Parts: sequence; structure tokens; C-alpha cells
Amino acid sequence: MVRFQILTANQFFPPKPYNSNLNLVSARQQCVSLVKHFFQIGGYGLIAGTLLRFCASSPSRNLNHAGVLPCRSEKSEVSYWNDLIRSYATKDSPREAIGVYLEMRSLGISPDKLTFPILLKACAAISALNEGREIQVDVVKHGLGCNVYVQNTMIHFYGSCRRIRDARRVFDEMSYRTVVSWNAVLSACVDNEWLKESFGLFVKMMDSGFVPDETTMVILLSACSELGNLSFGRWVHSQVIGNGMDVNCRLGTALVDMYGKCGAVYEASMVFHRMLERNVWTWSAMILGLAQHGFAKDALELFPKMKQSSISPNYVTFLGILCACSHAGLVDGGYKFFHDMENVHGIEPMMIHYGAMVDILSRAGHLKEAYDFILKMPLEADPVVWRTLLGACTIHSVNDNDRIGDKVRKRLLELEPKRSGNLVMVANMYAEVGMWDKAENVRRTMTKRGLKKMAGESCIEVGGSIHRFFSGEDDHPQLDSEDFLQLLYGLNLHMKSVKNL
Repeated sequence: MVRFQILTANQFFPPKPYNSNLNLVSARQQCVSLVKHFFQIGGYGLIAGTLLRFCASSPSRNLNHAGVLPCRSEKSEVSYWNDLIRSYATKDSPREAIGVYLEMRSLGISPDKLTFPILLKACAAISALNEGREIQVDVVKHGLGCNVYVQNTMIHFYGSCRRIRDARRVFDEMSYRTVVSWNAVLSACVDNEWLKESFGLFVKMMDSGFVPDETTMVILLSACSELGNLSFGRWVHSQVIGNGMDVNCRLGTALVDMYGKCGAVYEASMVFHRMLERNVWTWSAMILGLAQHGFAKDALELFPKMKQSSISPNYVTFLGILCACSHAGLVDGGYKFFHDMENVHGIEPMMIHYGAMVDILSRAGHLKEAYDFILKMPLEADPVVWRTLLGACTIHSVNDNDRIGDKVRKRLLELEPKRSGNLVMVANMYAEVGMWDKAENVRRTMTKRGLKKMAGESCIEVGGSIHRFFSGEDDHPQLDSEDFLQLLYGLNLHMKSVKNL
């Protein structure tokens, strides 16, 4: 038991040493008695913050009693409320943290510059947009609208609520910025898929004389992963090396993930094996990268090595393992890993895992088994899962003796009747088996509903830039190049010659 040296004229008798045989109620009574005594002798300021921090860090993390401390004294200060708000926020109770702030304001206690960053993070955690906007009004009322720490957190808040334009507005209006400010707006852009804008902001950051830090590099690598921009990802890696940054676990994991998603599996493996420290995300990124690019055997061999390193797998790890089983055609292995995920490792399968299992069965041509698996799922299968099976029905239509394709088509159109892609898939399936009348009826239905087929899209990377091409497009700037058109014609002739062999 921690004892505090109290300087007071009043005689103080601390409670008797804690007896392990006393029950919890007795211990609680001693604590309440101690708090009451501190209120009587004016020692509130000394113990309140300590009790709040103790309650927040204790195994039970019970703040029910700590929550009454600030409002039990007229002498309570904003710092104690900040401690309580922070305790709730770090206890994964952001909604309660916001409630504490409202109680604090109702008592007439004014917040300070330390209150708002905590609150805005709590709002960001639960995407509480309305509450966050109200807090922003309080920020302005208390003259903290130009505080860089509050503004940085506000950018993060709006990014978490997918209000990227509001995040940009806060950033653009800042009179003073730090590296954290740039990282906050870069992260908001990447999280909301404003990937090209994030690269433009990074250029402005460099032109403004700011030196990117580790967080900046991790954010940029995430953008490269999403875009598949390998050239820029390599450039970021070169900057990491050139600036003498330590490729620690966090940065190394981002590099492995970027190289893996961009298809540079060898480079991902090089970074992975050179890392001195790896966590579950590092192993998962490597396994998933191998699995998605045809190295199923290597991905499956890496899994037992991960467990030998005393690292427990997570949901991403099993997604990579199931993906590897799908590419390798390992139906029994997929069932085993899916079973172990929940029953051995205690990881509840998510929709994406059920979808991966359906993909394993579908690729192997087990259409009936995949259909029954979907029906037995504890979750209502989403359209992506049904589309996975529908695509397999097209490939394995010869084996579809149970007419699974018809059942899947019906269910998918019930879930997404207005999605043109579903109707196109159905029309193509009818056309492939010579059912022209039904295919025409589907296309006629699309016309009546005003639905159009989404043009096919392909991307290529040239000189670090991503170029997008759409089917039927004839006004792309690159199409004006004679050399480009000749290359397309040459490829077309080559494919025809190969087809005729």
C-alpha cells in the first residue's frame, strides 16, 4: 500500500494495513473512509488525481467510484477533470469521456488546452461527428482555435469521421504548423482514399522545409500500398535509408506490406528477414503478400515459423493463410485452419474469413458445398460472398448439377437489385450457355432501370506515375502517341497469332 506524507495540522490516522483475507467490500469501505477524511482536511488536491490514475491503471479499470471525486468538492480543478476524461478515453470508454466533459461544463468549470485534444480523440474513436462539432464550438469560445495541438487533433477527428474536406479546411487555416500537423492531414487523406492528394501534400511539406519523420514515411508507404505505386514506394524506402532512419518494427512492417501489395515479394522478403524485431503485423503482412502473389507454399511454411517465434496469429494472419489455401487448392487444409482460428486461437471469424472459405471451396469446384457453407454461416452473407460463388458457377458450370448458379443469381439480385455489375454477370452467364432470350431480357431490364455497365479499367505504372485506361476510351492523352497505338496493334496481332496456334 502506497503511503503519502501529509503536511497538515490535523491528526491523521491511516487505515490499518490491508489484510488479504478481507473481502472486497471491506477494502472498498476503507478507501471511501480515506477519501472522506481527505475531503474533511482539505487534502482533495493531493489524492484525487492519484486515485483517478490508480483506477484507470488497475486490472479492473473500474472508474465508477473515481467518477464521483471531482464533483464531490467545490475546490475541484480542471486538471482533475482532465485526468478523469483521459482515464475514460484510455479505458476504451470514449462515450463516457464525452459525458464527463458535459458534466464538467454543467458545473461551470472551464476547459483548458489539455482538455480538448483528449475529447477530440474520444470523438474520433467512435466517429461522434455531432459531438465533435459542438466541442469545436467550445474550442473557439475559449480562444483555443489557433492552438496547434488542438488543431492537430481536430484534423485527426475529422479524418476519422470521413470529413476530409473539413480536415483540410482546419489544416489550411492553420497559421503555425508542425510535422505532426502535416502527418495528421496526410493520414486523413490516405485513410479516406485521397491518395493522389496525399502525394501532393507531401511535396508541399518538403517545399515548406519540413523534414519527414518515421510517421510520415509509414503514411506514405500506406498510400503506395493502396495505389500499387512501387516506384514511389522504392523512393520512400531510399529516403528512409538516406536519412539514416532506423528500420524498426513499425517502419519495417510498413515496408513489407508495401512491397507485398505491390507484387515485389522478393524485396518484401529481404526487408522481412533483415528486421531485428517483428510483431504479428509483420508476419501477417509477409504471409499475405506471399499468398496473394502465388507463393502459397512459402506462405504456409512461414506460419509455423511464426508460432515458433512465440507470436500468436491474428485475424490478418488467418486471412493470408486461407488465401494461400485457396491458391493451392487445399480444401481440407482450409477447413483445418478455419476451425483452428476460432477453436484453438480464439479468433472469431469475420465476414472476410467466411468469404475466403467460400473462395477455397468455389475455386475447387465444390459449388454445392460452398452454397451449404454460406447457408450455415452465423452471419448473413454479404453480396461479395455471393458474387464469389457466382463467379465460380460460371467457371464450373459443367459441374453445376444442383443448379446452384440459379439460386445464387436469385439471391444476389435480391440483395443488390440496382447494381449493374450483378445484372451483367447474370446476362453473361446466360449468354455463355446459349440462353440468348434470357440474356436479352436481363439487358432489357438494365435499360429500363437506367443502369449502365461499368467500363472495364486497367492501370499501369510508368516512371512512377499511375495511368488509368477504360474500355472504349478514345480521348486519353496517351492515346495520341503513335508509338503507343502501334504497340497496342502489335500486341493484338500477337494474341491472335498465339490463339490460332
